Amino acid sequence: MRNPLSKTIVEIAPSGIRKFFDIVNEMDDPDVISLGVGEPDFDTPWHIRDEGIYSLEKGRTFYTSNTGLKDLKIEIANYMKRRQNITYDCDHEIIVTVGGSEAIDIAMRAMLDPGDEVLIPQPSYVSYEPCAILANGVPVIIELKAENEFRLTPEELEAAVTPKTKILVLPFPNNPTGSILTRSDLEKIAEIVIKYDLFVLSDEIYAELTYGEEPHVSIASLPGMQVRTILINGFSKAYAMTGWRLGYACGPREIVEQMVKIHQFAIMCAPTTSQYAAVEALKNGDKDVENMRAEYDRRRRYLLHRFREMGLSCFEPRGAFYLFPCVKELGMTSEEFAEKLLAEEKLAVVPGSAFGTGGEGFVRISYAYSLADLRKALDRIERFINRIRTEKE
Repeated sequence: MRNPLSKTIVEIAPSGIRKFFDIVNEMDDPDVISLGVGEPDFDTPWHIRDEGIYSLEKGRTFYTSNTGLKDLKIEIANYMKRRQNITYDCDHEIIVTVGGSEAIDIAMRAMLDPGDEVLIPQPSYVSYEPCAILANGVPVIIELKAENEFRLTPEELEAAVTPKTKILVLPFPNNPTGSILTRSDLEKIAEIVIKYDLFVLSDEIYAELTYGEEPHVSIASLPGMQVRTILINGFSKAYAMTGWRLGYACGPREIVEQMVKIHQFAIMCAPTTSQYAAVEALKNGDKDVENMRAEYDRRRRYLLHRFREMGLSCFEPRGAFYLFPCVKELGMTSEEFAEKLLAEEKLAVVPGSAFGTGGEGFVRISYAYSLADLRKALDRIERFINRIRTEKE
């Protein structure tokens, strides 16, 4: 019997994030704490849920336009204007997708020809590399450095560009490191993008979850960059709407129109109920986002304080809801650390190597969990690393 499987698919490794999530589920132990999944612990705000419920009660269960509800696209355009001062045509430059991950996938498939190179800074979200491969592109990894707080530098970018380079993935605020790029950082990167005639896929799903005085800046807002940028965002993180599966992409008309073709054949349209709820989120959800961000910031500062107390090296992240402490001093790989911590202390974290080889020696800790759980978890980590240090003496 001939092999029924695609060699390309078989050679793609499964998600390292889900591996530890599945292990925790299989343990069926109420004492296990997981800091491994990047999912808000908040419920979707009631006024957003009510709008979804109301849409069902009114029988709004039909297909929408392939690109999404007109009212939702209008609100996305309004949001981009008020938050990033970028103007998008809601009829031709916005597409509503099934989560931000679908937007990443169809953007790459719409833009890449076989052999085109995609620059992917790592550590970063696990989907970029396989999506590039599935689109017949060639992923080129740029390993970000801890001494630069895992920022992408213009020198690293320019050194990776070749005549075959077409797309730069810009994953900031970053999952798993929590690093951000400032306006100054982005201006230097934009110069290189324009110099080499590249395009940018800017994943800004954590745009609302930034901490400090400077708000998030989109590279699409810089001079000359809107025509070169596909901006990815969604509702999962900022509005605590992970299960609603709703994202969107904004970009040049000629790119979005090709993305729509892939979307209409593979998906048809994003869930109608979720779209109605998202309209309400964008219209009236700013206060909810601010309240959740304030609570995340409180947790972020608590974790940083605890790691410094226990002498575990960790730079200060200013975006998303992750910390990325270094565990190299303990003499274990990231995966060994995560497995041993889970076995001995019933605490799950994600090894940094799940996000690329540049993440080796680090672990991702999500603080999208209650402060009570975080306190228990940090007590377990402190006990664990003190025991390891004592054993090494």
